[in-house]
Amino acid sequence: METQRVTVLGAGTMGRGIAQVAAAGGFDVVLRDVDHAAIERGLAGIRQNLDVGVQKGKVAPAARDATLARILPETDPRKAVSAADLVIEAVPEDLKLKQDVFRDVEAAAPEHAVLATNTSSLSVSAISSALKRPGRVVGMHFFNPPHLLKLLEVFRGDRTAPETLAVAVAAARRMGKEPIVVKDSPGFASSRLGLVLGLEAIRMVEAGVASAEDIDKAMELGYNHPMGPLKLTDLVGLDVRLAIAKYLHQELASEAFRPPALLERMVAEGRLGRKTGQGFYAYPDQR
Repeated sequence: METQRVTVLGAGTMGRGIAQVAAAGGFDVVLRDVDHAAIERGLAGIRQNLDVGVQKGKVAPAARDATLARILPETDPRKAVSAADLVIEAVPEDLKLKQDVFRDVEAAAPEHAVLATNTSSLSVSAISSALKRPGRVVGMHFFNPPHLLKLLEVFRGDRTAPETLAVAVAAARRMGKEPIVVKDSPGFASSRLGLVLGLEAIRMVEAGVASAEDIDKAMELGYNHPMGPLKLTDLVGLDVRLAIAKYLHQELASEAFRPPALLERMVAEGRLGRKTGQGFYAYPDQR
């Protein structure tokens, strides 16, 4: 069955971005969150992204309007998935939470629906183990911001069915993404590589090797990275990076993923990056 309707669970930073690229790709999209206020914030973010695209000449006004028209808000969890062909969860990185979400989805969604997790580090096999039909679960890891970054990491669990994987890859391409397929392994490809770089950059700041600005500049100008590892850490959230580092340090037993003391301290102090207005850089407009 061809994928026509996509339901995105969570209207936060990642969820709204996923909803935007799905709608821009021509899918009918249901954006679900716990209340209308959360969804309205998500929709406002999508409108802002599209308006910026129009101003820069990268999005036609008609395409902006069509994208917005394809996104329907919904707070009822069962209604949100009742007609879905593809459900993508964008809830916090907590295994039990994701398992609980997918249990509810499995009970309410059509039998053919593919269930995709946007996890950046948790095991797809572990997430799907809570379900009666784990073969319908796959990973679709979008990158922040989803409307600008073309990579989409598709990962298969131990019991992911081939047809489930095919649906995810086809949907990724329709959304304008370049999918890579990775097996279920802690950190997959992108998080594992990116986190090592980010943690080492934090250790360099901790040791006084160079300033955050100069470390980022080294990677941006010397290696053509669009964003330095410390700016990226601020964007992702230091708390998110810390949680993933702890998980990978435990799962891979590698000292490369041991969280630096500086990262632990900054998270304890509430310096989480852009979302709190202070991380390795200051963001006064976010306070």
